[in-house]
Amino acid sequence: MCGRMAITLPHDAMAQMFEAAPANDLPEVPNYNVCPTVQVHTVTSLEGARRLRPMRWGFIPHWYKAPNGGPLLINARAETVAEKPAFKQAVRERRCLIPASGFYEWTVDEEGNKLPWFIHREDGDPLAFAGLWQDWERDGESLVTCAVVTTAADGAMRDIHSRMPVILEADDWPLWLGEAGHGAAVLMRANPDPLAFHRVDPKVNSNRARGPELIEPIDA
Repeated sequence: MCGRMAITLPHDAMAQMFEAAPANDLPEVPNYNVCPTVQVHTVTSLEGARRLRPMRWGFIPHWYKAPNGGPLLINARAETVAEKPAFKQAVRERRCLIPASGFYEWTVDEEGNKLPWFIHREDGDPLAFAGLWQDWERDGESLVTCAVVTTAADGAMRDIHSRMPVILEADDWPLWLGEAGHGAAVLMRANPDPLAFHRVDPKVNSNRARGPELIEPIDA
């Protein structure tokens, strides 16, 4: 799964990278500990025009009577996304990109301690996760929400976790965003080749932890 991430890229750099018009209410950056239910950066496309816009990380199906009216859906499994009632329409009609500088996963040692790892591109460039989004409105409250699409881990990632986000290269963005026709399902696969990872301080285990030291390597 993907349950925590970091984003350090300035807004203007994100807008340039994705050729997207930025919204005025984007989340603050840098954020080294992006947690579920907070606002994240996303890229959507409508009639070929891309927007960089905020969304709540935690997809809310239209039938939820409240934001906490069911399970917290921060991830959508690539293998079942086309059949799951919560996601099947979104994967056809409402796909987005979710930029990140990297993401966290945990292993457990023999004593049961949770050991966090920071996973990032080997070349230092930002990641673009495949995402889905959904408008939700009830009793005067409205939210735009999203989830990260995940798939079975491949390569060395399997030593850390069995799942990983679907990571899209720039050449694939138009197809995922619906700008290059149909057939985006072929993109929902593992792409571990450009990834590197290192152990980080367990202080990131707290969702209240802040600061650039969260992504700095420590001795394993």
